[in-house]
Amino acid sequence: MTSTKCVQTLLVTGILLLPAAAQTPPPAPAPADPAPAAPPAWSAGSIDFSGLIDGYYSLNFNHPASRTNVLRNFDVRANSFSLNMAKLTMEHGPDPVGFRVDLGFGRAFDIFHATEPFKDGTGIMRHIMQAYVSLKPEKAGGFQFDFGKFVTSAGAELTETHLNWNYSRAYLFANGPYYHFGARMSKPITSYWTAGFQVLNGWNNVEDNNSAKTFGFTSALNSKKVSLLNNYYVGNEKPTGEKGVRHFIDSVLLLNPHEKASFYINYDYGVDKTPKALGSNNCWYGLGVAGHFVANDWFSVSPRYEVYNDINGFITLQRQRLQEFTLTGELKMKKGFLTRLEYRRDWSNQPFFDRGNEPGGAKAQSTILVGMVVYFGPK
Repeated sequence: MTSTKCVQTLLVTGILLLPAAAQTPPPAPAPADPAPAAPPAWSAGSIDFSGLIDGYYSLNFNHPASRTNVLRNFDVRANSFSLNMAKLTMEHGPDPVGFRVDLGFGRAFDIFHATEPFKDGTGIMRHIMQAYVSLKPEKAGGFQFDFGKFVTSAGAELTETHLNWNYSRAYLFANGPYYHFGARMSKPITSYWTAGFQVLNGWNNVEDNNSAKTFGFTSALNSKKVSLLNNYYVGNEKPTGEKGVRHFIDSVLLLNPHEKASFYINYDYGVDKTPKALGSNNCWYGLGVAGHFVANDWFSVSPRYEVYNDINGFITLQRQRLQEFTLTGELKMKKGFLTRLEYRRDWSNQPFFDRGNEPGGAKAQSTILVGMVVYFGPK
């Protein structure tokens, strides 16, 4: 795709995603009815506590010598037991001042912070998923201001497994932003529409890699049966001295036609612009659809399908068209304890997945996973 076509596609996409360009203001919502009923809140004084322990076993039928499930977040370990995440959250809602801190460790935290430089040499930020303060004045019509490190507003999925329908994360989650550092604001405009604005260091970094800032525009239109959540992030994400602005558009349509059936459609489009002398712009886009079907109080099924086109190899380092299908069965053992059995198949039009002693030698991989999550608190 030429630079001109990338820009034209971006402009058309932006028009289609109006009336705004962003997902729900902070904190980002999960898909409708995504999680089991939460146990009662744990608290000490005015501080609420919540947490989880999340682990899994994954069997990869390619039996890769690397023991890696390629392109997965966060179920990356193949043919092995793994601790995905252990997390503790401390939170005080803004009244009018509040805060939230998420602390933890595990493979998910390593992936979450993979691009962080950690110049202090300690890597302490690797164990802090979120840390921000909030201000919500009583007479400001619901306006809220947050400052610090917070998860992105983009996407249909969240970082915590039990807040999603599937165990594994979609390509659209894995290849978009995870978190930001900066300031964000949101305000209800009407009873159905909330808009927000963000000023950020960039994507997935606490310390900026240049002097430019990334700006985020968020919007959420919510009703009982339908929600439309849009995000638009724009800014220079290249190291200091390199020119080229990145545009990223994310849109999520949530449908809740019945109390036992929910669906979402998630669309992403991105372009990282490059000076003409260095070649064409880098473009990528993807579309994901998923459903969540509740059989009874203790069992549900969630299918998901995605197509992801990395036109220039900017995201995956390989020019390719990816697809994945996932089918997840969830069993709620009791409140605060669930297990999931999941089959997933990934495939590409290019050899990319590890197979035996052949790194990147296969066009597909299939896995079966069993995951367990124990959690407490309101979130």
